Amino acid sequence: MTFAPDITEQLARARADLRMGVPVVFAGAEPVVLLAAETLDAARLADLLALGGEPVLAITARRAQTLKAHAYDGDLARLILPVDATPAWVQSIADPADDLRAPMKGPFKCARGGDASAHRAALQLIKSARLLPAALVLSVADGAGFAAQHGLTCLDLAKAAPALETRSPLHPVVSARLPMEVSEAGRLHIFRPEDGGEEHYAIEVGRPDRSKPVLARLHSACFTGDLMGSLKCDCGPQLHAALAQMGAEGQGVLLYLNQEGRGIGLANKMRAYSLQDQGFDTVEANHRLGFEDDERDFRLGADILRSMGFSAVRLLTNNPRKVEMMERGGIAVPERVALRVGENRHNRAYLATKAAKSGHLL
Repeated sequence: MTFAPDITEQLARARADLRMGVPVVFAGAEPVVLLAAETLDAARLADLLALGGEPVLAITARRAQTLKAHAYDGDLARLILPVDATPAWVQSIADPADDLRAPMKGPFKCARGGDASAHRAALQLIKSARLLPAALVLSVADGAGFAAQHGLTCLDLAKAAPALETRSPLHPVVSARLPMEVSEAGRLHIFRPEDGGEEHYAIEVGRPDRSKPVLARLHSACFTGDLMGSLKCDCGPQLHAALAQMGAEGQGVLLYLNQEGRGIGLANKMRAYSLQDQGFDTVEANHRLGFEDDERDFRLGADILRSMGFSAVRLLTNNPRKVEMMERGGIAVPERVALRVGENRHNRAYLATKAAKSGHLL
């Protein structure tokens, strides 16, 4: 019998630690201690530097491209920390907020050669914690011993790396009747992932026939558009139009996935908005932050639909990627139903970028 947490539970602890600025250890052949750049403070940086060695700041290749740093590892760059580095310097590398005011942050000395597996896993872990993808990483002699000495979460890199790549299983928690404006015959289903991440929701309109393709919408949470009526995107109008169409047809399923800001979280989405105010488009803003165009995983939607007994959908979307991911997830899509609503003078350029760079059919 053991009450010890498994690797999934340890990763959930590690995310919480990093969000609070607490270091985490990866144990393995080349153990390291790591901190998230975004939550770094002066005391912890001083403690890290006092350990000696050669700490590096790992950033994604997207961010490295903006900074003109060499990504020798392909998908990431390891910037060797200057001896006089401060938390402000570290955070200026991680956060592009002042790039235009102070564009010349280099030249950078970048590490090359050696194993970057721990650095890659560190960036994945930090991304999953919805923080800026930048990690301070330092090799230590004994990972487990160092973690025990300082009371830190210690992760076995050989187990953590594949776990970070694996989609967490979702489990139904509860469902209950939910009368709505579009239909009094509504039902809300809650699904919870095993990894301690955000819950996802399915809103069932009417009583759809499981043997036929159901009118469905994969909708990513958008606090600004869905709740605040933001004019910078078309999310709110798409949400309401999809529900209205389901109500008019008397049946449908809307999956509300908590993947805010194309999967980067609300704080990073607001950082992207700030960069857009500086003149960058939505894709460029994500890249400058160190993210890909779209970090969402729509296979979550396929998982939920299958668990609800659906095998085919008429998908309400302008995004061909959603169709592809549904079909890869085992859900047939015999029909894509266009959903062109919500264009205005504030989001016209944003929609044009989605069409030109992300392949949306607008």
